[in-house]
Amino acid sequence: MPPVPGMGMRNGFLTDEEKANRPKVTGALLKRIFSWLRPYWKQLLVVFIAISVSSTCSLLPSVLTGRIIDEGLIGKNLSALIILILLSFGVTLGANLIGVLESFMNTWIAQHITFDMRNKMYQHLQKMSQKFFTTNNQGDIITRMTSDISGVQQIITGTLSSIFSNSITLIVALVAMYQKNWMLATLGVLIIPLFVIPTRTAGKARWSFTRDAQACNDEMNGILNETLSVSGQLLVKLFGKEAVEYKRYEDVNRRMIKLNVKESMAGRWFRVILGTFASIGPMVLYLVGGLLIMKTDSTITVGDITVFVALLGKMYGPVNQLLNIQVDWIKSMAMFTRIFEYFDMPVEIENAPDAIVPDSDPNHVVNGEIEFKDVDFSYNPERKILDDVSFKLKSGDCIAIVGPSGSGKSTLINLIPRLYDVDSGSVLFDGTDVRKLDLAFLRRNIGIVSQETYLFNGSIRDNLLYAKPDATEEELIEACKKANIYDFISSQETGFDTMVGNRGLKLSGGEKQRISIARVLLKDPALLIFDEATSALDSISESKIQKAIDPLVEERTSILIAHRLSTILAADEILVIKDGKIAERGTHENLVKAGGVYTELYETQFKKGKPES
Repeated sequence: MPPVPGMGMRNGFLTDEEKANRPKVTGALLKRIFSWLRPYWKQLLVVFIAISVSSTCSLLPSVLTGRIIDEGLIGKNLSALIILILLSFGVTLGANLIGVLESFMNTWIAQHITFDMRNKMYQHLQKMSQKFFTTNNQGDIITRMTSDISGVQQIITGTLSSIFSNSITLIVALVAMYQKNWMLATLGVLIIPLFVIPTRTAGKARWSFTRDAQACNDEMNGILNETLSVSGQLLVKLFGKEAVEYKRYEDVNRRMIKLNVKESMAGRWFRVILGTFASIGPMVLYLVGGLLIMKTDSTITVGDITVFVALLGKMYGPVNQLLNIQVDWIKSMAMFTRIFEYFDMPVEIENAPDAIVPDSDPNHVVNGEIEFKDVDFSYNPERKILDDVSFKLKSGDCIAIVGPSGSGKSTLINLIPRLYDVDSGSVLFDGTDVRKLDLAFLRRNIGIVSQETYLFNGSIRDNLLYAKPDATEEELIEACKKANIYDFISSQETGFDTMVGNRGLKLSGGEKQRISIARVLLKDPALLIFDEATSALDSISESKIQKAIDPLVEERTSILIAHRLSTILAADEILVIKDGKIAERGTHENLVKAGGVYTELYETQFKKGKPES
């Protein structure tokens, strides 16, 4: 009996979601997909030649079997028997060796195409504006970069190769069969649907059970994640819900067991059906072939009938796979569509074609002056965040920006390094619109210390050198002293090589913040911006950071966004933002006396931070 194909193969059925989101396959989409293959057309040609030769050679032993029976065994010709067996062995070995070459080239092409895709995607994502990363799900971004692009390998090594190799196998098998006897060949072709139809019917039943069991498994994992986590287990205990959660878990577990049993039995019946129908074809061919030999003067031999049975068995697998290829094809197109969706997202923030690079002139001095002219900005059309904002910050001066939460303070400073672009108006850096400046130059000359400090999982030295890879030990020490963190670093056993942990979790908030300040100082920017750098810290940590900030704002052009009076008092001017507008501006004394928004903020937030002196 020929081998039963399809066992252990993945299902050939689409989920309801995949059916609903079936991509529209157009000529433009196919052209774009094949544009990624074009640079490797020579290697692809080798693959297709190797597949053609390997598929053809893999069928020759089945054809030679007929001659082995007729000439060697029935004809009692020992030399012919030995030669045909050796030839069959040689062809099989050759087909396998060519298959190894085809597999290597296929994998090589797939890996290089995914290499190209990952690089281009990463480069494209690096250019995307901050808006892209705040509006798109981070998990989805990572999935496109990893799972989706990795899936391209399966498309190339699996889907495309499968279509070509199975088509070649079917064509060669049909040609060989019709050369032997057209009647038995036609009979063999008519038998194939008897195998395919029950295979797909039983497969659908198994797929349905498997999908339901997977849903139960996901539900079980959800319960485990919720109730066996540290926080979840504590909540269960505090509310005395152990019995309730056990009952919930037991119910899902019981449902999954029943589905697994059904799926297993469906699989057993599946194998019975496949085995039965796979036996029908050879039996019918033996019967009809025997009648032709016994009842007619047909030239067909016992060896020919054996060849027909062997070739028919070789056709089952390719027919099944080609019928299922539609599913693979749709999934492949959907994957490419998802990838191309990201590639097609426009880069909102990019260099102008004639971007200005002021520091290309060795005599140019960067002052870090900032001017906002009638700036409007919104994240979406329904709500304006900044409305007609205008102010100027001169070189060497310091301004503080205060206001209620959500008034647009952080948005305002994000416009300076072009993390976003204004809707109207302009932001000037040293008298030039930031949209006309080279992005690398602009961001190189702006240093921002934000409330949410981010450190890479490495040493303190690694995180500091991120700002200036060629910084000397003396420069590191000087920056850390200015940031009021050197005493802490020198007290550590490994000094600058102390590991900070993932996102700096081995350090306190104040320590991370001061390392962040040192990192910005190594960058040596013309403009320093502190975005609520002390808001989430205790009073001791705040004091240490304040001691680091105070001398820095004296010597550099700087902007302070703060919620504590001790920080604000260092500024030359205070801007009060409310509802996206500059509601008030002036010195601390004048604004307190004015009795407006600042006075209210002072009474509710700032007053407690007033120095006792």
